Amino acid sequence: MQVYYMNGAGNDFMVVDARGIQMDFEQSAIELCKLTGADGFMAVDNSDQADFRLHFYNADGSRGEMCGNGARCICRFAYDLGIAGAEMTVETDAGLVPGWRLDQNQYRVKLNNPSVLDLHRKGDVAYVELGNPGVPHAVKEYFGDLWADADGLKEELRALRFDKAFPKGANVNFYQSIGEAEVRILTFERGVEDYTLACGTGCGSTASALWKLGRLPGGILTAYNRGGTLKVTVDGENGQVNSILLEGPTQIVKIYEIS
Repeated sequence: MQVYYMNGAGNDFMVVDARGIQMDFEQSAIELCKLTGADGFMAVDNSDQADFRLHFYNADGSRGEMCGNGARCICRFAYDLGIAGAEMTVETDAGLVPGWRLDQNQYRVKLNNPSVLDLHRKGDVAYVELGNPGVPHAVKEYFGDLWADADGLKEELRALRFDKAFPKGANVNFYQSIGEAEVRILTFERGVEDYTLACGTGCGSTASALWKLGRLPGGILTAYNRGGTLKVTVDGENGQVNSILLEGPTQIVKIYEIS
């Protein structure tokens, strides 16, 4: 079996084509992610609703509703393997996700719209769920040098990840405004239980919160992650987000042959 080791703006994944075969996804996620220290595992399956089905698992074997950078990578995987064309739809636990190939490396997906967008779930910490059931995110602005302070902030982000204000647990995203519609992002992800170099749904959640706060008048956010830059385009009206597009790089790092 071929296992693709892929990277999306720093988020790395082990990816397989599982159509027509039986796999223990949970155990495969744990074992395969250990090979590279990857953040997650993804398997493509057949779908009667979309071009294909995405099964997403975190490195610890826990199942995730969806993953923004993972979705972009799986779109490239599907295109490169001839599973889908340059425009495709992916079935995920959080709902259907349209995807587009922009060029060999750049891919865009439409993230699930927020089913929850609470700007003050815990004081100045917003809570956003993308999709239904939604991918949960805690979002907070940080007034300082976010990346330089990352080591000292880890316990604060870890505590928020398990805070009772977020009943499903939460991916925690701190952001630092560095210009008009430009932020640095720092993400502590559930299932990885550590920082990751990027988080697509985290950038989408941050953009949604900024849009609702009236701080994204053009609707486009440039999100600098430690692993790469992502572009998020938010559209909505009357305080309701109607569309979130996530765009950025993908990379096939290596292909493993696993017996």
